[in-house]
Amino acid sequence: MDMKLLAVVAALTLVIYAPPSQAKPISLVERCYCRSTVNSLPRGYIRELRFIHTPNCPFQVIAKLKTNKEVCVNPEIRWLKQYLKNAIHKMKKSKQVN
Repeated sequence: MDMKLLAVVAALTLVIYAPPSQAKPISLVERCYCRSTVNSLPRGYIRELRFIHTPNCPFQVIAKLKTNKEVCVNPEIRWLKQYLKNAIHKMKKSKQVN
């Protein structure tokens, strides 16, 4: 009986004093940031845009509004598609000059 008690105390001591892991649980790593999107958002409300592409999630666009609120924007909105098209064209043009 004393050996069982000693083994339990030793196991509990290891668990309590083991260094905590800095890794995130896999469920948090693979979770998509945008679960729902806004379909209509005027450009004047937006302070900045952020684009996220993760392996298990569709292309995600996060808009930081002037009110400091972050919302996910549907990447199929017409003005956003035009914005991305212009940005890609501008990048290609600058690479050709260099």
